[in-house]
Amino acid sequence: MEIAVLLATFNRKEKTLSCLESLFKQNINNHINLNVFLTDDNSSDGTQAAVKRCYPFVNVLKGTGSLFWAGGMRNSWTNAIKSKPDYFLLINDDTLLKPDCVSKLLKYYETDKAGGIAIGSTIDVEKNKISYGGHKLFYADKVPCFSVFSETEYLECDMANANIMMVPKNVVKEIGILSSEFTHSIADFDYTLRAKKAGFKTTVVPGVLGSCVDDNLNDEFKIKRNLKQRIAHLKSPKGLAYKEYMGFITNHFPSHKPIVFIKIWAKTLFPVLWQKIKKTNN
Repeated sequence: MEIAVLLATFNRKEKTLSCLESLFKQNINNHINLNVFLTDDNSSDGTQAAVKRCYPFVNVLKGTGSLFWAGGMRNSWTNAIKSKPDYFLLINDDTLLKPDCVSKLLKYYETDKAGGIAIGSTIDVEKNKISYGGHKLFYADKVPCFSVFSETEYLECDMANANIMMVPKNVVKEIGILSSEFTHSIADFDYTLRAKKAGFKTTVVPGVLGSCVDDNLNDEFKIKRNLKQRIAHLKSPKGLAYKEYMGFITNHFPSHKPIVFIKIWAKTLFPVLWQKIKKTNN
């Protein structure tokens, strides 16, 4: 059995090496081959050389310097398809896998609930809470969602983060890889929603399968920016990526688009007032 492991990195040498170290410490059977495809997006910190030195068997692919996360992952995925693996395992380069991560993901496909995409949950060790994993929509036609996690049960979700995401080859054959409509984030949520529309479920595997710091900026930090900075954040690929996000809403939650539009601009133009309204409603 072959699992193509997909990663993308940019100037995160130490994190990338730690992630790979955790990957190659997996408790798996000898018949399982982990074939790693890592896109280094033209890092200047020596990531590419360090990976080649420590893990010469890893397929290191060089990016243009402007691929960002989604572009880098698409590049890794496109190259990995050529090896015709049984599964594709997407991992964020700042994620540390637990030794039983891969075996627990594969175990899911041996259960009577098997099918579609398997998601591993990560924990933010400092905050002692789940940082990334599966999410369930409150309403089918609206984007607000909540995290789903269980220590013992397999739980279906509507969309998920690709910090730890295993995709069988039949899903890729049907819906392809991450959409080129997304530069950095949102691509994983879009992918799992597309999978659902195609009839594939996305399931969160029980327990914590890895650790990863929750790097989402909080509202208080955003409030302290001036208007120019807030609008720049709104448009930035590493911010909200406004055009791409609105495209995501249009594709998956069209009836919710007017409300999303109003909320985004209200938070951007009047963040203090927005926070007061939010606290009052809570």
